[in-house]
Amino acid sequence: MKKQVYNPFLPLDAYIPDGEPHIFGDRVYLYGSHDNEGGWTFCMGDYTVYSAPVDDLSDWRCEGVIYRAEQDPDFGERPYMYAPDVVQGNDGKYYLYYCMSGEFGFGGYFGPISVAVCDEPAGKYEYLGYVRYPDGSPVKKYVCFDPCAFNDGGRIFIYYGTQYQGETNDVLTADEAKMADVMKRYDKPREEILSTPDNVNGPAVVELEDDMLTVKGEPRHVIPYGVDFGGHEFFEASSMRKVREKYYFIYSSQLNHELCYAVSGFPDRGFKFMGTIVSNGDVGVNGVTQQTKMNMTGTTHGSIIEINGQWYVFYHRLTHKSDYSRQACAEPITIAPDGTIKQAEMTSCGLNGGPLRGEGTYPAVIACNITNGHMPHGSNRIFKDSFPNVTNDGEERFIGEIGEGTLIGYKYFRFEGLRGILLKVRGEGASFAVSTSPEGELLCRIDVPASGDWTEVSAEISLPDGVYPLYLRCSGGMADLLEISFIA
Repeated sequence: MKKQVYNPFLPLDAYIPDGEPHIFGDRVYLYGSHDNEGGWTFCMGDYTVYSAPVDDLSDWRCEGVIYRAEQDPDFGERPYMYAPDVVQGNDGKYYLYYCMSGEFGFGGYFGPISVAVCDEPAGKYEYLGYVRYPDGSPVKKYVCFDPCAFNDGGRIFIYYGTQYQGETNDVLTADEAKMADVMKRYDKPREEILSTPDNVNGPAVVELEDDMLTVKGEPRHVIPYGVDFGGHEFFEASSMRKVREKYYFIYSSQLNHELCYAVSGFPDRGFKFMGTIVSNGDVGVNGVTQQTKMNMTGTTHGSIIEINGQWYVFYHRLTHKSDYSRQACAEPITIAPDGTIKQAEMTSCGLNGGPLRGEGTYPAVIACNITNGHMPHGSNRIFKDSFPNVTNDGEERFIGEIGEGTLIGYKYFRFEGLRGILLKVRGEGASFAVSTSPEGELLCRIDVPASGDWTEVSAEISLPDGVYPLYLRCSGGMADLLEISFIA
């Protein structure tokens, strides 16, 4: 029987956010930044790649470290490598594009776009240089941040940029405090900020020569600054894909928790906003709003890819009550004949090709929804207040700080002959109501005995055979949840 795969689809101790999936040969490679488990800032690890056969997305293997932060000349000043991308050049080699940063993002907005090269998709990359003008000077027009690389039939494009919370030059001119903040953030003089006719903010594009370093012309905005996208304007995380001769620009919006897309018939202009692909709080799914989000939300970054005829969106979720320990997830999507993408819901089964088997034991942390009804939005810090979250204690990874009203959701399982459910828990005074919808009919109730040790507690359950989500709602106390098992 084929091995199952669930979200997060990499090993539970792997934290590879900002994922850009690419197929090279017969394997799909995931290039991303590298967070630490329980880390205290963004992207603390070296670039580590995972890959899987295109015909078995349950079989992910670690390819190891492909590039170390210390290989970049700016390592001393900015020791962390942010969201990267890899493209195959016209010479057959593989080129890695990235930007360096300091702690908490400081210094990540004014360096150049660095480039490394390798003969293999996941070999040992070597520093090559930075994206530059023909005279050798580094390209720093707009803001070099989150670069994406795209080979369009031999034409190489780089997309990059960020947005200072929607502020315009007019506002900045009128507000000296904001101007000072922008100058500090971007390390650009006032004169440069004010003299950039189309604003230093926003997504940029530039075409490269075949040397993969030298630009062919001046960078320019791929989406004109100030275009109204109905509240889903660009924030960061540029990514480009080509679908049926149309260009799909994928990005993180100013709402910060969603991947959106805009479509054009050209790779460098004319993009029209189309919608949201996925939100790491399920905002927009089944009536969920930003106030009723189904998880702690925060930064998101990813892209879409077609693998064996099925399209997927790759994104990341947050753990450890911060934006600093993010894990890779993926969901199947459908691109309709008219080019639109229906927003994907977060699930526990992701790349599995269907629901998980409703038998055996699963890690509790594969829950796709964890909420107490008022979850926070990440803000470049570790939250100290109590709310349910995925965390760890050594090699044990569990959902902690489960309190009154916490809802934990798993989507989806295929149950056949289910007779009971067993939880591995610890806590005091808590009780879990089990149902197949957030406010659904009670299937059973499981009381948690007072204990600081992991304890197995179970209950009989009666459920007709079929595919269902499963929800646990906590009441009466506090608990941690390590595993969930099904008895058939």
